[in-house]
Amino acid sequence: MAASNLRPPAAAGRPPALHRGLRTLGALLIVLSAVTPASSVFIIAPGVIGQAGTGAFWSFAAAGAVGVLMAFVYAELSSAYPLTGGEYAIVGRTLGRLPGFVVLGLILITQLLILAVIALGAGTYLGVLVHGLDGPVVAALAVAVATVVAIFDIKVNALVTGVFLAIEMGALLVLSGLGLLHVERPFTDLLAHPVAAADGGGLAATSAGLIAAATAVAIFAYNGYGSAVYFGEETHDAPRAVARTILWALGITVAAELIPITAVLLGAPDLKELLGSDAMMEYFITARGGHALNTVISLAIALAILNAVIAIMLLTARLIFSSGRDGTWTPRIDGALTALHPRFGTPWIATVVTGALSAAACFLNEKFLLVVTGTSLVAVYAALCLAVIAGRRNGTTAHAKYRMPLFPVAPVAALAALAYVIYQNAKDPEVGRPSLLVTVVVMAVSAGYFALVLRRRGGWELKGGQDGEEAG
Repeated sequence: MAASNLRPPAAAGRPPALHRGLRTLGALLIVLSAVTPASSVFIIAPGVIGQAGTGAFWSFAAAGAVGVLMAFVYAELSSAYPLTGGEYAIVGRTLGRLPGFVVLGLILITQLLILAVIALGAGTYLGVLVHGLDGPVVAALAVAVATVVAIFDIKVNALVTGVFLAIEMGALLVLSGLGLLHVERPFTDLLAHPVAAADGGGLAATSAGLIAAATAVAIFAYNGYGSAVYFGEETHDAPRAVARTILWALGITVAAELIPITAVLLGAPDLKELLGSDAMMEYFITARGGHALNTVISLAIALAILNAVIAIMLLTARLIFSSGRDGTWTPRIDGALTALHPRFGTPWIATVVTGALSAAACFLNEKFLLVVTGTSLVAVYAALCLAVIAGRRNGTTAHAKYRMPLFPVAPVAALAALAYVIYQNAKDPEVGRPSLLVTVVVMAVSAGYFALVLRRRGGWELKGGQDGEEAG
């Protein structure tokens, strides 16, 4: 479709509407694939374990508690506004358009770079089968494949991600079995005597500060359950179904990650070897199951990574589609980003743009990617907590079909936990402080764009919902 034939949303008379082709189960399969528990366990968890040692159990447990609080927040807000713009569309309608646009800036940068971070793991696990693979090239190819798949009908994507998800969960079951059938130390050691690798190759007690700092990364490992809102305009009975999907996704995610991580910490033959290894999960699986099993699981994890890239591609493309629908860029760009595929009804140009930007990001330094995405998620969570409180006070969420229990306990407790995580990150000069600085810079640039560009040309119009109406 030529760019000249594409119309901006305003010219069409009503905002472009996505096709409602998902039920709760289909949405849940895509959301769990976006969370990608196996990728979190094999790619993100080793970083948490390397930082907190066996205290990683407490980091993931604390992150799970924060996740429960945030799931209640997400569920209520998403029930009120099940819009494909996700977090920014919600914050913009409850706290105001400037905070909403700042959240759009944070989420947009984070989602595009998260795709690259996840995709870079594909080369690591495919390297078990084919030595000498170029990691960034493999990652970019994974993004390209995901881009093509994501253009197809949303029901086809639910089926594809569901099949891959089953393989992913099977790998986690095997990992859990290897640990729980060969327990080397009592569970109470994880609870009362957590240890981490010390200088010189020994072990030392893990401090509460290290556990808290690692919790920020563990929160990131669970992240994605709230992405059900991005498919709100494609889900039947969205105000109820999206809330249910979020709560189910969080529960399944915590179990699917915390159980195998605990099993590895309990069943590792030698803690010093595990905590000192550059490939913790490979060491554990090889020690307990042999090289052949490690090869099979490595292939399963590579498929899980591809599955995650597809799922995250789907939701990021919808975020970019929504930004165009709301008139964020220029009329010509907005018109292109809101173009729907004539056969599949999917935002195909937004998907291609997402794929191109994320594939390019695969060639950036991986540490830089982690720094940029590190604490932005905490800032977005904090904005959502404030949004749900404001929504109750000003009535903007009064029409929600789901209301969290014991309000305002969840958002207030989550804000306290997030503040503590930020405090601990501010004490970390290597990753925490640079990540906080980048988050502040992104927020400032987003606010500047809103004030100097959007406000000067007449404001920023939040649209959305099926057939131009609010979906809720």
